[in-house]
Amino acid sequence: MSLQMVSTVSNSSLLQPGFSLLNFDGHVFFFGQKGWPKRSCPTGVFLLDIKENELKMKPAFFSKDSCYLPPLRYPALCALRSNDEYQYIIHGGKTPNNDLSDKIYLMSLVNKNSKKMTFQCIEKDLGGDVPEARYGHTINVVHSRGKSISVLFGGRSYTPLAQRTTDKWNSVVDCLPSVFLIDFEFGCCTSYILPELQDGLSFHVSIAKDDTIYILGGHSLQNNSRSPNLYKLKIDLPLGSPSLTCTILPGGISMSSAIVTQVSDTEFVLVGGYQSDSQKRLLCNTIILEDSKIEIVESVNPEWTPDIKHCRMWFGCDMGKGSVLLGIPGANKQLMPDANYFYILRCKGAEEDKEEELTTQICSQTSSEDPGDSTPFEDSEEFCFSAEANSFDMDDADTYNEDDEEDESETGYWITCSASCNIDVNTWVPFYSTELNKPAMILCSGGAGHWVHAQCMDLSETMLLRLSEANVKYFCNKHVDLNKGLQTPQKAVCLKKQPMKTLRKKKTMTLSTPTKKSFLRRLFE
Repeated sequence: MSLQMVSTVSNSSLLQPGFSLLNFDGHVFFFGQKGWPKRSCPTGVFLLDIKENELKMKPAFFSKDSCYLPPLRYPALCALRSNDEYQYIIHGGKTPNNDLSDKIYLMSLVNKNSKKMTFQCIEKDLGGDVPEARYGHTINVVHSRGKSISVLFGGRSYTPLAQRTTDKWNSVVDCLPSVFLIDFEFGCCTSYILPELQDGLSFHVSIAKDDTIYILGGHSLQNNSRSPNLYKLKIDLPLGSPSLTCTILPGGISMSSAIVTQVSDTEFVLVGGYQSDSQKRLLCNTIILEDSKIEIVESVNPEWTPDIKHCRMWFGCDMGKGSVLLGIPGANKQLMPDANYFYILRCKGAEEDKEEELTTQICSQTSSEDPGDSTPFEDSEEFCFSAEANSFDMDDADTYNEDDEEDESETGYWITCSASCNIDVNTWVPFYSTELNKPAMILCSGGAGHWVHAQCMDLSETMLLRLSEANVKYFCNKHVDLNKGLQTPQKAVCLKKQPMKTLRKKKTMTLSTPTKKSFLRRLFE
């Protein structure tokens, strides 16, 4: 093993505890920043470019027909291969508002060239026993009898609303030890209770090979303990209902939040984690899977630096191809809260570092702690990662040239609503306080009716709220002149009111001179 320090050049403050790494065609992408994405990279997904011991982060892009993917920390991830298509499954996790997500996404690479990589993200709707919102859990894909299915287990969630109190409003609890089988082809989910799984586990390690998943370690809030058990979960997919069996094997390790990286078809390396609330686990183990058996042996530990040995917490993630990205807090944490030091741990020798097609999946809870949300070594702030190991050779990522891109469809919230529309999925940021992950839209009653973006119509937030509450017709800037009669009443003709003095003068009798003489003569007679 070799440990090498890397220096961060750009956007290093985004690399905080809770992030995940995704490996597409040998390119490693960062996902799950702390805080909402900025205009410089509205997707919140970055390409990690590591050259000459320097780490650079370059923004990635999404197609216009993609759904919005919020930056999720501590989600469950795993790679899915079907019909020569490589995708990532993303479930759960924490949003920047510290809410828990119950959504499940499929993320795939739809366009790749030397200038730009474009992803597509689809939110999947499930029926049946849908798992609740959670984090710190794992998801894997197993294969049996020519079929495949996703398996979700563990994690933590917030206390149910009916049981919350003011003092412990955001307290977390262990999820029930249910095993969820998710079939994306039919969009259904089924939960199973197995007697061998008594306690809820989070921040555990899971390794899937063929039709078997091995679950190692994990932390239980209810017992405040780290499980020493090693579980073997076997899933059979016959023509009828699935069959699940669980066996407790000897040789487990009591730990949580370890990182697993794959070095060959049958060999894995278990790195780090926590063995207690106040002690890191500065050990490495080799896991060998052969002939439906698992063997865990001690391996040679890297030469940890003094900073790593004495730091109070650490975090990291599997990069694929036997490499792990580790981070520790910087020494000047008080002056620069986001300052971290980063290392790359390579678990394979140079002679072994060649292109391989690795078919086994791993899912591990990597070591992390969020100083902004919790105290050091709190497992509730650790996160999980699941992926297939691939090549880690980084290609050059040049600047974007729009001439290399193909036309993309415009649907949903990201349509071009008018000639002056400037809403784009890759650059949009919330404008109104009511917006979260989609731009506010309003229906124009002109013609056959169509939707327009409120921001493109220069609507104030007060006017937008008033129109949404009132049952009135609205006309966009294009149709407002054609429908003035419907939008505003015609101006009434205002009658000019004459002053009272003028009216009195008109009512005063005007007498001629002969008339005055006749009047006076009659008055004195």
